[in-house]
Amino acid sequence: MTNNVSKAVHEELNDILLQFCVSAIEENPRDLCEFGLQFFTNLSQSRENNPSNSLNQPSTRYLDSENSVIRNNIKPEKEDSTEEDSLQELPAHAYPKPIKDRRKSVSAEAYNPEECTHDLTSRVIFPKNPDQIERIRNILRDVFIFKSLDEEQMLEVIDAMNEKKVHSSEVIIKQGDEGDNFYIIESGKFEVFINCDGVSKKVCHYENSGSFGELALLYNQPRSADIICTSDGNLWALDRITFRRIVLKSAYMKRKMFDKFIQNVKLFANLTEFERMNICDALTTLYFNDGETIINQGEIGDKMYIVESGTVKILMNKNGKEFSLSTKKRGDYFGELALILNQPRSASAYAQGQVKLAALDIHAFERLLGPCIDIMKRTMLGYKM
Repeated sequence: MTNNVSKAVHEELNDILLQFCVSAIEENPRDLCEFGLQFFTNLSQSRENNPSNSLNQPSTRYLDSENSVIRNNIKPEKEDSTEEDSLQELPAHAYPKPIKDRRKSVSAEAYNPEECTHDLTSRVIFPKNPDQIERIRNILRDVFIFKSLDEEQMLEVIDAMNEKKVHSSEVIIKQGDEGDNFYIIESGKFEVFINCDGVSKKVCHYENSGSFGELALLYNQPRSADIICTSDGNLWALDRITFRRIVLKSAYMKRKMFDKFIQNVKLFANLTEFERMNICDALTTLYFNDGETIINQGEIGDKMYIVESGTVKILMNKNGKEFSLSTKKRGDYFGELALILNQPRSASAYAQGQVKLAALDIHAFERLLGPCIDIMKRTMLGYKM
């Protein structure tokens, strides 16, 4: 009996921590403690409102981006909103109609990125003109989950995007359904409702920007909210299979590649596997040509860098002359000084030959590298100024 309870608690803990990590990575909060307090307060309140949730079914009402009130591009409703914010506020003739040509259900198959093979015959293509391609590309630049895609993968995602003209009162996503598409908004207004104990409450809305629907696809969870179009607009939909094959496999391969790399970086030698995985998810790859400037002395620092391949020369300008400080090679890092001290860059960095770097932005640096700060401070003492 004790073992069964322990197993259930362990599974629930894994689910909750996974959802917390996804929410935190998406939001990039300045104060992670405050964000965590709000997250777990909302989770506790949702369970009080829905006590039927078991240990193995943690509530996700406040976690899925389909109804999150903290996600970028979502406009949360006022805290004192009342029942007037529910679906009943829509006039009778405008009661939501399901979006046309929606699939009623999809299989909740498990997805194993290691077993996924790239089959060109299964590639989905909806023809588009150059203007449409550029419009989609501009929208995707601001969507977090696509930032790890390379150019070829991005083109495949754009090819698979299907344009959907939507009209007021159409239901885009229905709570409880299985996920079939991920959506990005080009235009239009959309409201998000949660149905709890028979009462539908509006929690947030989108206006001419944003994206929704990814978490149900990522984690095989049912849709956790209704999303309804309230003014005519235009959506681009990416089907479940393409989303999972490209986005999930890309994220998996990126994590696997970076994990293999950073295990050999001395700075991260004492991190736990969980800490390493978080860093892997936050790293991005940058390329520089021979002689190209990576950082400029005096500028405000917003990233630290780890050398994946190539050589980086660190130079300092004193009285109009540049002096060589050091040379960075594979596994070495630089750029952390400005982030730790919150000061402008104290030196410049230049690529020698073709250089490939792993970059960690300042928000991820502050959030993830606490265990490494002391090591970096000790290293700073040995810098030659």
